[in-house]
Amino acid sequence: MKKWITVAAAATMAIGAYAQDFPSRPITFIVPFAAGGPTDTVARQLAEAMRKHLGNANIVVENAAGAGGTIGATRAARATPDGHTLLVWHIGMASTAGLYRRLQFNALEDFEYLGMINDVPMTLVGKPQLPANTYRDFENYIRANSGKINLAHAGLGSASHICGLMWQSAIKAGQAMTTIPFGGTAPAMNALIGGQVDVMCDQTTNTTSQIEAGRIKAFAVTTARPLSNHPVLKHYPSLQEMGLKDFNLTIWHGLYAPKGTPAAVTKKLNEALRAALKDPEFIQRQEALGAIVVTDNRVTPEGHKAFVADQITKLKAAIDAAGQYAD
Repeated sequence: MKKWITVAAAATMAIGAYAQDFPSRPITFIVPFAAGGPTDTVARQLAEAMRKHLGNANIVVENAAGAGGTIGATRAARATPDGHTLLVWHIGMASTAGLYRRLQFNALEDFEYLGMINDVPMTLVGKPQLPANTYRDFENYIRANSGKINLAHAGLGSASHICGLMWQSAIKAGQAMTTIPFGGTAPAMNALIGGQVDVMCDQTTNTTSQIEAGRIKAFAVTTARPLSNHPVLKHYPSLQEMGLKDFNLTIWHGLYAPKGTPAAVTKKLNEALRAALKDPEFIQRQEALGAIVVTDNRVTPEGHKAFVADQITKLKAAIDAAGQYAD
């Protein structure tokens, strides 16, 4: 018995020493999308904010795009679990569990949850030629023109795809619209501005400037309450306010490590993350993107994981109802 106690004590001391020395080399943030997109921007801003609380460690961003984010997520799940390879991913951590029936990772079992980063509200927008000017008129217009409406999104698994699915499910208008996928947000938005498609649901980071310029029409936001402090979107109701019970959708981002990363290391990473989320410069840069830095229980690993588990259930129900899968 004494021998086993000695071995256990030695192992505990070794883990503690490793955590004290962590990080011992550059940390890699894997972003499962191309450079320049919203998730890439969030990751680069977070890297700059977190490094200050990790001994000015070098944090590099590696873009591993493809298959709706699942290529990069799989790479992160299979990385050495020592804290030097992390994943920054958005709502795809929850939506892919429903979109892909054959995945090479399990969102709830193959990662250590480190904490949430931000919430990005969504907006329901339409082409400028639409005759409707209010959400109620907009919904009535869709029902009156059932089968003639085109709903755009930026590709399977994208934020706009998930938002569109959930909204269609909520208003029970799955047969009223034809879904048209594009190869990214930019071409989808260009088609909406040009009037080639009728409707899209996308992040405020992509829509606000277009709404302000009058290139597209806005009808509602997807948060539980109106964005009363937003300089542009304060004029639009929330979908929940318009009668879509419990509709509350944001495109959130979280930080993850491979399963098996030592607890002492994940604790150190969570502490660095929480410090970064209080950094005034990081908060200001996130607000400039239209994002809201998380301050609630989701900044804890436990709260983060519980939230994602709930999101998986909700999103899978909407995806199954639509019958649209990525594989």
